[in-house]
Amino acid sequence: MREIVLDTETTGFKPEEGHRLVEIGCIELINHVSTGERFHVYINPERDMPPEAFAVHGLSAEFLADKPVFNDIVADFVAFIGDSPLVIHNAAFDMTFLNWELKIAGYPTMPKDRAIDTLIMARQKFPGSPASLDALCKRFGIDNTNRSLHGALIDAQLLADVYLELLGGRQAGLALAGGPVSATGVPVARIERPHRDPRPFTASPEELAAHAELLKKLKNPLWLAES
Repeated sequence: MREIVLDTETTGFKPEEGHRLVEIGCIELINHVSTGERFHVYINPERDMPPEAFAVHGLSAEFLADKPVFNDIVADFVAFIGDSPLVIHNAAFDMTFLNWELKIAGYPTMPKDRAIDTLIMARQKFPGSPASLDALCKRFGIDNTNRSLHGALIDAQLLADVYLELLGGRQAGLALAGGPVSATGVPVARIERPHRDPRPFTASPEELAAHAELLKKLKNPLWLAES
């Protein structure tokens, strides 16, 4: 099962107010395990960077000025995600921006139910508890010390680990691979043994003759006494 863990950074909160995508980060999962395949790009939003957005992700208009515009990367992005489910934290936000950009570029938009929202998963699993990405990393003991600022790729990497924990942890992920499990849910190793034909247990004439010669050399052999 292929899934794409995805995160974005933007210039603001609402695309209808002129805000644009500035970064996309994607991590590929197969059966909930990262394959190492990724898609990451910075995007020139063709507008200024509001100070409040810069304070979140640290991407300045000057840094983004020589980066490709969305139209230049959309084909590669669409090819990478394919038709796989998208794992997103607060999916409504990212999906709104992605569909806005896709529509401008002349591409089909994506249905909202294509996204697996880890924010909803966390709120259902831990009602009343903080459900931000940082809070979930702390809950699950996931190291996010390199996350001084938001960044689409590093957030996608962290979210991939959080998603696995929300599903039940690493043992659950292994169990989902289809192997045998014990009564406690721990995967059981399967040992493959080659087939061997049954061993013959009847002595051959040669072995019987050799045994008789050996008995002749023994003094009062027990085998003869018993017979």
